[in-house]
Amino acid sequence: MTVGNTRLDAMVAHLRRQGHRISPQRLEILRELAGSPDHPTAEALHRRLLPRFPAMSLATVYKTITALKQCGEILELQFSDRENRYDAIHPTPHPHCICVECGAVADPPAPDTERFVASLVEASGYAISSHRLDFFGLCPRCRKKHGV
Repeated sequence: MTVGNTRLDAMVAHLRRQGHRISPQRLEILRELAGSPDHPTAEALHRRLLPRFPAMSLATVYKTITALKQCGEILELQFSDRENRYDAIHPTPHPHCICVECGAVADPPAPDTERFVASLVEASGYAISSHRLDFFGLCPRCRKKHGV
């Protein structure tokens, strides 16, 4: 069983426990999200699925994303100047590298993130319930394009 299938199974089980029906369209949305390391937008996800489900509406994608957010099975990355992106592979807060040119999003390895958050809790006294740690720059493809 692959990591994508493990995530898919977890998302399906959680949605079913919450009383959500798993239609063929919804299952494909979940499958695409579970195997998508590129943090797609809802619109990109919809475009990917249209060849297989020509009658699928964008609203179906958004409703599925909303259900996943309510269950804690997807992480939404909100941007003021770009479309929101979604991460179902790692649905808990973690660092991201974001390209300022093309908008690519990557999950850098960050093994000490939990320790860092714990130290912030200890130093500040805050009960931190969530966090977002983003690094902005040029992705390898854009760096190559600019000769950087």
